[in-house]
Amino acid sequence: MKRIFITETVLRDAQQSLIATRMPLEDFEGILDRIDSAGYYSIECWGGATFDSCLRYLNEDPWERLRKIRSKVKNTKLQMLLRSQNLLGYKHYPDDVVRMFVRKSIENGMDIIRIFDALNDLRNIEVAVDETIKAGGHAQGTIVYTISPIHNLEMYVKIGKDLENMGVHSICIKDMAGIMSPKEAYDLVKALKENVKVPVFLHTHSTTGLGILTYLKAVEAGVDGIDTAISSFSGGTSQPPTETLDYALKQMGFETGLNNKILKEINDFFKPVKDKFIQNGILNPFVLSTDTDALIYQIPGGMLSNLIAQLKQQNALDKLDEVLMEVPRVREDLGYPPLVTPMSQMVGTQAAANVLAGERYKVILKEVKAYIKGEYGKPPGEINPELVKKVLGSEKPIEGRFADTLEPIFEKTKQQIKDFAKTDEDVLSYILFPQVAEEFLKNRSKPKTAQMRKIVYTIEGLKS
Repeated sequence: MKRIFITETVLRDAQQSLIATRMPLEDFEGILDRIDSAGYYSIECWGGATFDSCLRYLNEDPWERLRKIRSKVKNTKLQMLLRSQNLLGYKHYPDDVVRMFVRKSIENGMDIIRIFDALNDLRNIEVAVDETIKAGGHAQGTIVYTISPIHNLEMYVKIGKDLENMGVHSICIKDMAGIMSPKEAYDLVKALKENVKVPVFLHTHSTTGLGILTYLKAVEAGVDGIDTAISSFSGGTSQPPTETLDYALKQMGFETGLNNKILKEINDFFKPVKDKFIQNGILNPFVLSTDTDALIYQIPGGMLSNLIAQLKQQNALDKLDEVLMEVPRVREDLGYPPLVTPMSQMVGTQAAANVLAGERYKVILKEVKAYIKGEYGKPPGEINPELVKKVLGSEKPIEGRFADTLEPIFEKTKQQIKDFAKTDEDVLSYILFPQVAEEFLKNRSKPKTAQMRKIVYTIEGLKS
């Protein structure tokens, strides 16, 4: 009987997709021991937007959060999401910072590092993969899935082979917008299983309503593991429900390793947590519904919740449909990048800027300019020549790996901020988010109530 490995996402992607990563440690610390006993293959609990959100909104040290989770979770692998050379920030960092961050993540308790590049430019994940292996972690290479005129099965299989040749321990197909159909999942998983020897995992969302069907066809094709969310934090822009998949897979003759009685305990624990976020307005009912329009504009859950928050701040929520229709046009102009962080933020915010300004590219984001210059890697397709000319003029875009142009900065920064950064982890926090981390690090010795900001229960900012 084949076992299907289940990764629980409630502590990271589920809450990131539904409540913009606003769940403090105190909301889930009391259930960690039961999650550890449930029989999961892994618990995704860190990375993604959690790091930024801890510092910016929750007044928590993200490294301390990881250590506390590790102290409670003794038997189950901890898993995180890493954005290649972007780490957990929104630009490329030098190799010395990438290596130090990976090493410290593993030293502080991380087991599996799922590493992806927003453009599927594998030059950008080589250093993180190499350091994960050297530090004794599990390197999971990622195929970022999207649909466009230039993305096809052959391209994805080649990426899978290249990842295996790089030395990854497993491969994840990352369908961040929930747009992968059951047939596409079956075909891609089957093709990968025929061409690579490492385990293959699939990550999707419930946004379009395809999630459960897609997972079941992937299982038929031989997938080794899937990502699910405990049911109270599942559905909508989150992942399909853990309990439902556990029930269905066992009926089909597969093993999951999960204890359904403990799953009920976990779900009962998170029900009032969910209710709290509904009552204080952070959990918008919009993100709980099925939205088949996502098959057109391909917006992932975290991007959608952030777009709503951004427009709400500017009293322009009535422009949401217009912005959603502008997103695929911007994406085409930028050479069909997959809509995953940081590209999803860039494309979404640029689309919003185009709509709110009443003129396309009247304002061009600095991150979009950097992307066009080649600072994020090689675009999947051709960027609109007129847009390139508007941004670069006669300047040529970068051809090589952008990180090769960056000087080491870790030791230099460590000396510059030694008055308030006490550990290497502090230095890494500062390098990723200088202003936010400096404020946090300088104030952390003060009583928590004195420095807690009102944004814990307010949705603010794009970069969550």
